[in-house]
Amino acid sequence: MNVKLRNCFIAVHDHDEALSFYRDLLGLEVRNDVKYEGMRWTTVASKGQDVDIVLEPPLADPNAAPADRKAMKELLAKGLLRGVIFSTEDCDATFEHIQAGGGDVLQEPMDMPYGRGSARFVTLPAT
Repeated sequence: MNVKLRNCFIAVHDHDEALSFYRDLLGLEVRNDVKYEGMRWTTVASKGQDVDIVLEPPLADPNAAPADRKAMKELLAKGLLRGVIFSTEDCDATFEHIQAGGGDVLQEPMDMPYGRGSARFVTLPAT
C-alpha cells in the first residue's frame, strides 16, 4: 500500500484576502475555486507539488448549526485553528519577502537544532 497526502485544509474568513497572501505573496498557484451553498473553497498549491491546500470557510459544512459556525469563527479569529508549515531554501530571504508584503510576524527566523528556520506568521488578520 502506498498512501500519500493529497489535501490539507486551512480555515479562512475571507478567501480574497487569503489569496492575496497565498497566491500573490507566496506565489502558490490557484488550482480550483468552487462556490457551493453560500460557501467557497479555493485550492492552492506550490508549482510542481501534488499536495493541495484547500482554503475553506470555518466549519465548511452546509448542515452545521449556526452556533457551531459562530464558535469556529471565534476560534479562527483567536488563531486557535491549525495551519501548515512551508519549507524554503532561504528562510531569511523568504521571511523578508513575506514581512515586506504585509505578513504579520509572530516569530522571526532563529537558529534551531535542525538548522535555520521556524519563522512564524499570522497570514491573515483576525476579524
